[in-house]
Amino acid sequence: MTGVPGRAVRVLVVDDEPPLAELLSMALRMEGWEIRTAGDGTTAVRVAREFRPDAVVLDVMLPDFSGLEVIRRLRTEFEHLPVLFLTAKDAVEDRIAGLTAGGDDYVTKPFSLEEVALRLRALLRRARVVTAASDSLLTVGDLTMDEDTREVHRAGQPITLTATEFELLRYLMRNPKRVLSKAQILDRVWSYDFGGQANIVELYISYLRKKIDADRAPMIHTMRGAGYVLKPAS
Repeated sequence: MTGVPGRAVRVLVVDDEPPLAELLSMALRMEGWEIRTAGDGTTAVRVAREFRPDAVVLDVMLPDFSGLEVIRRLRTEFEHLPVLFLTAKDAVEDRIAGLTAGGDDYVTKPFSLEEVALRLRALLRRARVVTAASDSLLTVGDLTMDEDTREVHRAGQPITLTATEFELLRYLMRNPKRVLSKAQILDRVWSYDFGGQANIVELYISYLRKKIDADRAPMIHTMRGAGYVLKPAS
């Protein structure tokens, strides 16, 4: 998915809670987007001017000045920049203030990472950064995945996956014919190192095989000593 031809969609995440900013960044990188972060309003404005984002995820409460002021400053240079506000406040007046300041959507903490990604994708489409309806569809051979609806089919037959199985398959499908090591899969799907428990990858690969390859020509292959690869069935 690209914003400007030849490059990935760029998203600026602005939040003064580093753990939350990092979780958001990891979730949005799973969308294939390029992410930058800022922890205060001053840094957000500076990074935006340098990074030229296609969209901003913006916390309302920041340590120096509010997210409302950030967007007022950015609007002078980025007139149509999509903005998704994050806030711990859920009062109607706060929602109105955010939207009046130029925000395009509003999510109240606590929120799900999946919801943020879906809302942001919708804003990008609305802003024509992402225009094709098929951008959410991944296809490898006769295997398809709709990232928006989270529906998976092989040869037209629906396949039900758990959340972790879905993320693992999504990573494989975004990298077809590419050998992915256990370390790469752990880092991208589980987001941290399991140390000696790297066999979690083997376990979930086996789960996927039972659902994706059962009674069909195999698509998921083990490359001994290297990792795993997903490719169209021969």
